Amino acid sequence: MKVWHRILLLSVVPVMALAQSDKVTDRITSLEAGVVCPPESVRSAPAPNTVAGETHIIEVEPPFVSTSRRVPAVLGIGFGVKAQTAVERGLDDVTMVVTHPPMGDDAIAVQSFGTRISGVDPSLTFYQFDFSYELLPGTWQMAAMHEGEVLYNVAFEVLPPSEVPELAAVCGYLDLLS
Repeated sequence: MKVWHRILLLSVVPVMALAQSDKVTDRITSLEAGVVCPPESVRSAPAPNTVAGETHIIEVEPPFVSTSRRVPAVLGIGFGVKAQTAVERGLDDVTMVVTHPPMGDDAIAVQSFGTRISGVDPSLTFYQFDFSYELLPGTWQMAAMHEGEVLYNVAFEVLPPSEVPELAAVCGYLDLLS
């Protein structure tokens, strides 16, 4: 698993344009979700509450190749959220919680790691499929928590590649299709 986070510059849709199933507090001023083709990481950070034990940090922010919440279960594809907080100085000590179908020998269904959400520019967090055991169809949720409050909770539907053929090859990983 590669979970990515990076503070970044870009414009996003207003919170009012979100899908009705999303939960977003008034502390979040903008939020956009979608599918990404991740760049290489520049370093990693410890994330003991994840299956991989680390998150990967990127320097180059990937654009969303789609704002669909339908994600093909394909190695190398990522999906996630770009959010900005109303707190100008930003929010440190944000916990990202990723909930998904049970994975691996231990049937892990929840992973979490620390991050930050900027108050100046949107911050990106996304999950990338790196291992075949991660390719689990079903509902995946990404939630940002701060001081016990859910800042946002966004749902994605991970599907077999044949159900989202328009996105299955978008990152150029045709030979990795599952």
